Amino acid sequence: MTFLLSRLPRAIFTIFIILVINFFLFRLMPGANSDRNLVNSPRFSAETKAQLRKTFGLDKPLGTQFLVYLANTARGRLGISFAQKRPVSDIIREKVGPTLLLVGTAEALAIVLGMSLGALAAWRRGTWWDIGAVGFSLTMYSVPTFWLGILMVSMFCVGLRAFPTFGMVVPGEVHASSWLYAMDVIHHMFLPVVTLTLVLLGGYLLIMKESLTGVLAEDYITTARAKGLTDSVILSRHALPNAMLPMVTLIALNLGFLMGGAIEIETVFSWPGLGRLMFESLQSRDFPVLQGIFLIITIMVVLANLLADWLYLVLDPRVKA
Repeated sequence: MTFLLSRLPRAIFTIFIILVINFFLFRLMPGANSDRNLVNSPRFSAETKAQLRKTFGLDKPLGTQFLVYLANTARGRLGISFAQKRPVSDIIREKVGPTLLLVGTAEALAIVLGMSLGALAAWRRGTWWDIGAVGFSLTMYSVPTFWLGILMVSMFCVGLRAFPTFGMVVPGEVHASSWLYAMDVIHHMFLPVVTLTLVLLGGYLLIMKESLTGVLAEDYITTARAKGLTDSVILSRHALPNAMLPMVTLIALNLGFLMGGAIEIETVFSWPGLGRLMFESLQSRDFPVLQGIFLIITIMVVLANLLADWLYLVLDPRVKA
């Protein structure tokens, strides 16, 4: 606990720096000033322009805007969307569920499959299984995400017509039961989940394989074998716990970044999550929404690092020293 508490002030300071950068960055970007995007339109009267400045908080000095931004962020208020004229927090809240469903499922599958295949490749190092697994992982790791998604759509949606090309459910469909609704969601998310799993799988497999290969060369593994322990006991009780530290780092960082949604996957498959929202906001120059999404992503990365530190303590008590 003392170890984690010593890192808490650093995390809080990092989040404050993120808040500062997040506020000023979007006001320095070309076209970010809503005066230029909305208020100066010749369609608006002077009264409308004044009301818009007040709505978006542009009637105050920049320093006052920053203080208001800090106070509103502390209360969970992330501003008003330029495009939808609604609170950004409400818009993001609607998109978090689909993103967590898609990314969480793909992440869980990639972790389980990547760790299992990586451990097997390390245990059978030098065999055809090892060569094939590493070749497959390198291929998946280097394939562009959007290209793999388009390939999946072309083959299974357009060619075989086995899966829908967009959305989370059939538009306008009234489901008679929760079971039918769940099956419709699973049918729509199958290809995006498979695509994202394949993209993430390569990294997990390679890291697990290299980490476990180093651990298996340690003296205590040789001692365990000399004691007559079975391969399964050596792998599960001695090798895997010590090979998990690099995996913890990768998993924690991926969880932080993927909270923003897999932009390319959600865009290709038109999945209604944070990634798709980010893409649409970039197109419409909806900077308050982008600012809110970036803030959530960066805070999640900081929290993921704290989670990784805690898992280090669980897996390796020597970290306390």
